[in-house]
Amino acid sequence: IVFSFVICVFWIMLKKLWLLFAQAITLMLAVLFILASFRPEWLPRRYAGSTPGLADSASQGVINAPALGKTAAQRSYSEAAQRATPAVVNVNTSKAGKRSSENNPLLNDPFFKRFFGDEAPEDKKQASSLGSGVIVSSEGFVLTNHHVIDGGDEIEVTLADGRSIPAKIVGSDPETDLAVLKLEPKDPSTRDTFLKDLPVMALGSVESARVGDIVLAIGNPFGIGQTVTMGIVSALGRTHLGINTFENFIQTDAAINPGNSGGALIDSEGRLLGINTAIYSRSGGSLGIGFAIPISTAKQVMDQLISTGTVTRGFIGVEPQDLTPELAEAFKLPRKEGAVIAGIMKDGPASKAGVQIGDILVEVNGKAITNTASMLNTVAQLPPEAEAKFKFVRDGKEVVIPITVGKRPKAAKRTIKPE
Repeated sequence: IVFSFVICVFWIMLKKLWLLFAQAITLMLAVLFILASFRPEWLPRRYAGSTPGLADSASQGVINAPALGKTAAQRSYSEAAQRATPAVVNVNTSKAGKRSSENNPLLNDPFFKRFFGDEAPEDKKQASSLGSGVIVSSEGFVLTNHHVIDGGDEIEVTLADGRSIPAKIVGSDPETDLAVLKLEPKDPSTRDTFLKDLPVMALGSVESARVGDIVLAIGNPFGIGQTVTMGIVSALGRTHLGINTFENFIQTDAAINPGNSGGALIDSEGRLLGINTAIYSRSGGSLGIGFAIPISTAKQVMDQLISTGTVTRGFIGVEPQDLTPELAEAFKLPRKEGAVIAGIMKDGPASKAGVQIGDILVEVNGKAITNTASMLNTVAQLPPEAEAKFKFVRDGKEVVIPITVGKRPKAAKRTIKPE
């Protein structure tokens, strides 16, 4: 009995000691966490910034909060900006002025000609657009927006170091709002030396980008000079904005203003992720919603423009419509993803192959189709005159129809307001 009593007393004391020990450890960890969050400088260097899962966030392009104990230099993105800004240029286009006599018939009158002489005065060249561009090749190729150079007779590119170089249009694509320029020094003998010292921006990977990643926008807003703004990737794959025919935008809250069009959207390492192209704004200034064309799309277009001067896309001659959950439920359709064929061009590739109105396109050559945007982009990448397998859902059953792809006709010219 005495032995049992001693054991019980010992157990009670041990339990109380263990409880005190656990409470002390918990209190110490709480104090350490609070100091690491708000006063990391009070901790030894080996403890500051050792919070699990946060110490390596810099390598993922995430801003390091003061809780990580990082210095101001380590939280800066100056290296990325310094690496990228030399390759971002200003693009100025101008139109040749018309003779004043064409605008004012009075100047053709002999009486008025005595005051102006035989030659009627000409209007000064007016700048039709001011935007930005990105040097992406050591051969002098510059990516920019179609609407920046559209309608310009003369194009001059100003490098970050102040040099002004004439440029010619290699090609442009209104349907993605992209254009490629080539820098052409006035003195051909200096071309090799010029290209040797030309800054070129490294290309990044949009596929590895994630919502929340840090990005920098570089351009020439309002013509005030090269400017860098910072934000995050707000969304990926934005479509149905009505900006371009083919849309797959990167959305960012990095400030993009008029004049930034054609400029660079870069990642935290200074690599090109996209070409800034548009903003959502009711006032004309940045509201934190900007859009950039992914570099993957820009590179595909650029390669075709450089090699052929134009962009060739596949075409099957249908009018698609998104298959929404509401539409699928109303018509008791078996699925909620795909593109409904709402119209068919007479004697077009789809019509000749036997596609019917109401068919639901769900797959092209094994690639899933989720909506009209994915359909347009997938079909556009198919080579004309090649045969592709299109999988449709018709009357609740899957039907595979081989279609010989046609060539997409050129889009009608339209004017886009520069950003």
